[in-house]
Amino acid sequence: MQTAQHMLRTGRRGTLFEFVMALRDLRASVDRLGLAWSLAWADVVARYRGSILGPFWITLSMGLMVGGIGLLYAQLFKIPLNDYIPYVALGIVLFGTVTTTINEGCATFTGAANVLSQTSLPMFTFVWRTVMRNLINLGHHLVIIVAVLIWYGYWRKLNLPLAVAGMVLVLANLSWIAMLMGIASARFRDVPQLVMSVTQFAMFMTPVFWKTDAFPQRHAFLAFNPFYHILQAVRGPLLGESVDSLTWAVLVLMALIGWAVTFTVFSLTRRRIVHYL
Repeated sequence: MQTAQHMLRTGRRGTLFEFVMALRDLRASVDRLGLAWSLAWADVVARYRGSILGPFWITLSMGLMVGGIGLLYAQLFKIPLNDYIPYVALGIVLFGTVTTTINEGCATFTGAANVLSQTSLPMFTFVWRTVMRNLINLGHHLVIIVAVLIWYGYWRKLNLPLAVAGMVLVLANLSWIAMLMGIASARFRDVPQLVMSVTQFAMFMTPVFWKTDAFPQRHAFLAFNPFYHILQAVRGPLLGESVDSLTWAVLVLMALIGWAVTFTVFSLTRRRIVHYL
């Protein structure tokens, strides 16, 4: 009798039930991946409505950044252009996608507050929406990557299957990070500012503009930097370089542990997220 009254007051049926409901939400979101894609595409269209170049404005500005930084830093670091510009181009494009996904992940639920409060759509749908929106933007930036790889002849030695495998691992990690940041930001509105500060700091601590030649292999400064492994898993194969086994191990462990923690947090807070909003 006391258990029944407790369930009536709290609306909870135990931890196992919450995990089952969270798993049901995940399955339902997979069935609605088409909806997530449509929402992501609508976000991109709405953001650049009335613009002539649309998302290619970001691509243009990023291309100018690659050219400016590449020419300047190659002279400062005494590195040949054909070695440095492809390196920094891939670094800027990939790191920009990673940090933008994480930063926008903070608004995964707060940005969809009206929809969540009026519909029963799976919450995972909005996580996929965030990730897919940034994949669409990355698709526009591929113009820079393809142009650089062809111009400097890296297309002859790139390992595309390995780069795709690395990108899959990167997306697996970005998905749980975006969801975890979305839950935390719904509860604590200071989280987005904190996350943005961390990603800005990480840009200078990660080999985006500078090369790792000055560090011995598996130096602690690189080994414990997850952003380095995220970049290296995709940039390395595209530049025809081998990827250290440590990088693959770190990304796999990050995905497994990250998803386990994030899914647990989501299961325990799923009912409260709407109230946080």
